[in-house]
Amino acid sequence: MYKNDFALSEGVYLLNHSVGRPLKTAQQSFSKNFFSPWEQSNKEPWESWLDVIDQFTGGLAKLFNAKQSEFCPQVNLSSGLTKIIMSLDQLQTQNCVVLLSENDFPSIGFALQYALPKSCELRFIPKYLDMSCANVWDEHLTNDVDMVLISHAYSNNGQLAPLNDIIPMAKSKGILTLIDIAQSGGVVPLDLNNLKPDFMIGSSVKWLCGGPGAAYLWVNEDHIQACQPKDVGWFSHDNPFEFDIHDFRFNDSALKFWGGTPSIAPFAIAENSINHFAKIGSQAIREHNQQLTTLIANAFPDRTVSPIEHHLRSGTIVLNFGKKQDKVFRTLQESNITVDCRAQGMRISPHIYNDASDINQLLSAIKASI
Repeated sequence: MYKNDFALSEGVYLLNHSVGRPLKTAQQSFSKNFFSPWEQSNKEPWESWLDVIDQFTGGLAKLFNAKQSEFCPQVNLSSGLTKIIMSLDQLQTQNCVVLLSENDFPSIGFALQYALPKSCELRFIPKYLDMSCANVWDEHLTNDVDMVLISHAYSNNGQLAPLNDIIPMAKSKGILTLIDIAQSGGVVPLDLNNLKPDFMIGSSVKWLCGGPGAAYLWVNEDHIQACQPKDVGWFSHDNPFEFDIHDFRFNDSALKFWGGTPSIAPFAIAENSINHFAKIGSQAIREHNQQLTTLIANAFPDRTVSPIEHHLRSGTIVLNFGKKQDKVFRTLQESNITVDCRAQGMRISPHIYNDASDINQLLSAIKASI
């Protein structure tokens, strides 16, 4: 149904956990939103360019059921995470504890290591534990933890963190919650107004098909006033165009985290795709993804190492063919079927523009190689 909306080359593309395919309208949108105000007018383009950012944060608000004022554009997740951590007084004191998992994307750990004071502890949930199990989180959410970072979906094992269990657990113990939705944003429904975490970071490059450079942070409005970002600039100001060097006032929205002169080009692409997906709705994308991943799981139940249960699995299914893994992967490459491999197995992530025909080609190629 949606296949014709996207720029798809020959073959089968199932690498959406890495980079989503662009909409066919991406170049047109980029030209209209970024180049046209710059090329075709004798006026300063900032007014038009800032409309792009407004469309971007507005699309995010629709997609995640939150207030637009709670979103702020960022270059990438690491930058957004660093800004949040350094804005919180309780995390800049001695001996604070931040909990995360060894299954988190390494860049998250790198950023935390340098954003926190040296006296603070990064405490890791071991990578061999099941991150989709609420009991695992309950065991590690001890009273001395100040913040927990939760990857909503784990890219290497296809597990989905039980946010509906973790957030109340953390709140009951006074632990701040920060969600990383890099691997879930757009493919797993997330209602921020209902869930009410404290912070969130995400990007557009994967399931939102918006390319790199258009990341974002979200701050629950209950925390916006208390946050004191250190990395600020004129776009963190309540009125960026006031131009009084002696008077800095934080923007009263999440835009206080924005910083200096912003990049516009990535957001001119991403706002187009995010608003496209907001119209489709994450629930429809989720159901389609799960139908296709179920076809794969049913074909290779003994080779599926990611969760089978729908409520425990992300948009990615992971298969492991043991000693035949390399042969299977080469066969898929030769058949122009795009997946990738990590330590736990072969990662396969169908999107809204994939269909049963794509999955049948995948299954046929795998069966032919084993």
